[in-house]
Amino acid sequence: MPKIGDVAPDFELPNQDGKLINLSDLRGHKVILFAFPKADTPGCNAQACRFRDQFPQIQTADAIVFGISADTQDDLKTWKAAYNLPYDLLSDTDHTMLAAWGAWDTVSFKNRTFDAPVRSYWVIDEDGTVIAGQVRITPDESVKQALAAVSPSS
Repeated sequence: MPKIGDVAPDFELPNQDGKLINLSDLRGHKVILFAFPKADTPGCNAQACRFRDQFPQIQTADAIVFGISADTQDDLKTWKAAYNLPYDLLSDTDHTMLAAWGAWDTVSFKNRTFDAPVRSYWVIDEDGTVIAGQVRITPDESVKQALAAVSPSS
């Protein structure tokens, strides 16, 4: 699991359209990654829509944002269209990236226990270094903290 100050581990995942996104190809930009449990569920809708609503501020900070889950590309494509999300969603169906980044764990929900993505966020700077991040965070805090990390200091 990467920690603040570590070089972000590289990964390659397909977006909702099947295009492969490689983290190392994004050097030179700030990158916000947020992991979410399941597309089109209340907490995930809140998180994704807050990133959508703050997208102009993210662009002003010369940052790129990606949502990541274990959902299929088709499910992500449907969700992206339904909520007019202006950024790519990455599909990690075998949860390799999510596990490596510490965001795959056993969770409990409605009296059931199962393995799933854990809501998280990370910010990577232009050189590929993790400058902010937290595993197990609320939808609102993930957006606030990510924006604070990419915004110029006042």
